[in-house]
Order: sequence, then structure tokens, then C-alpha cells
Amino acid sequence: MPRGSRFKKLMAVSLLAVVCIGGAELAVCRVADPGLYETIVAPVRRTASAAWSAVSDGACAVWDSAVSTASRAAGAIKKNEAEPLENQETAEPDAVPATPADPTITALEQRGEREILTGGNCEIVYYNQTDAAWCGQPYGKDDLGRFGCGPTALAMAVSSLTEQTVNPAEMAQWAVNNGYWARHGGSYLSIVNGAAGEYGLEAESLPNCDVERLRLELAAGKVAVALMSKGHFTNGGHFILLRGATLDGSILVADSNSRDRSLTVWDPQIILDELSKSRNNGAPLWLLSPKEP
Repeated sequence: MPRGSRFKKLMAVSLLAVVCIGGAELAVCRVADPGLYETIVAPVRRTASAAWSAVSDGACAVWDSAVSTASRAAGAIKKNEAEPLENQETAEPDAVPATPADPTITALEQRGEREILTGGNCEIVYYNQTDAAWCGQPYGKDDLGRFGCGPTALAMAVSSLTEQTVNPAEMAQWAVNNGYWARHGGSYLSIVNGAAGEYGLEAESLPNCDVERLRLELAAGKVAVALMSKGHFTNGGHFILLRGATLDGSILVADSNSRDRSLTVWDPQIILDELSKSRNNGAPLWLLSPKEP
């Protein structure tokens, strides 16, 4: 056996002997002199107790946090389960494809790593849910590219109206954590008010809006989240942003599933006629604006 190995073995045996002898002496001491025994072991007990308490408190804090998050999400899911939902799976419309507008009215510009939709009264940070950066990212047990129009529209709104930058994958994860993901359906409609409250926006529902009111609100610099039904934007249900009005009264949009439709000017009556018939949680039209400081 090599000299180093013999030395290590000798040390291990010696240490074990010390532990055994010490244990035996403590056992004798406990019987012969209980007072001395308590004096010896009390510091060890205190140290062990403090260590266990710290570990226990840390574990409890982690557990409480996890339970709180899970309870919030479960509560939101239970609240939303009865909500009638138009399926928001990506579905290209049968309507005639959009014709892009004059670039002097609206354009899509690359600024650094961002795409920006110009025109209207508010420039919009544009995200497309089918882009490679996140289309394959999970949205609950679905994927963001097929079912993520809600988180993507809200990521655009938050990134454009506040000082925060939130991409579609981040917004989708927030939505899942807070119970707004609807399995094989997209997002519960309460996601709009929920995201507005979380990210510092005011949300106002416009369930019965006319053309003039819509133009005035958009001309004032507000952005609207619109839940669309079958028509020019989708064959099912679909969240888009209404981002401004032109001088002739047309409406500009940001459609997370189409750059072409986002670069088209729209007759406001088409928008209003194709809004969802749902009136749950403020649908089908919500105005968003930054909260007053």
C-alpha cells in the first residue's frame, strides 16, 4: 500500500477512535455528573437548534411563496373557467388581403433591435407572435405562435406606453403565472385589465363605441385593445391594437399576426362591425393609457 494511503487510513481510524471514546466518555458523564454533561452539550444543542430554525424558516418562506403564487393562479383560473371564450388560435382570414398604406402615413422601421410602427398619435413597439424569437415558446401547454395574440398585443402596449420593455414570451409567462392562459383557447379576456393593473396602465372599457368616439379617443393618444371576430383579421377570435387615427379618419392597427395588416389604414366601421360580441371583462374594446403620476 502506498505511504500516502496508509497515512490517510491511519488518520481516519484515529478520528473514529476519538469520536467513539468521546461518545463513551459523554455517556459516562451523563450518568456520573448530569450537571457537567449539560454544561458540555448545551452549546452544541443551541447551535444545532439555531441551524435547524434557520433552515426551517427558509424552507417555510419558499413554501409559502410557492403556495401563494399557485393559489393566485388557481383562483384566477377558477374565476375564468366559466367565461365564454372565442378560440384565439391563429387563423388567417378569408377576406381580401390588406393593401399596405403609403409609407408617409405609416411604416415599420428598424431601430436597434426594435421594430417600430410609425404614424398615428403613438408609435408602437411592434412584436409578431410568429417570429422565430418566441413563436415556439410555451404559452402554458400551448405555444405562443399559435395562441399568443393576447400576450403579444399587451407586450406591444406595455412596451409602447410605459418605460418598461416586455417581450411576448415574458408577457406569456406572466399570464400563465396569474391564471390568464386558456388551454387550447388563447387568453381569458380578463388578461387585459390584469396586465394593465400589473404594468401601470389605466384600462377603460368601451363596450358600445361608435365611429366618432373611437376616432376621438385614438386621436387623443390612447391605444385600444380590440377583440376581433371572424372577418378581415381572423377566422376565429383575435386580439389586436388600435393605435391611431389618420387625418381622413381611418384607423391604424398593430396586428401581432400580420405586418401587412399593421401597415394598412382601416375604415373604422369595419373595425367596429367585426368586434367580438362578447361583453365579458370589458370586451370587446379596452382603452389603455399611462396612469397619472
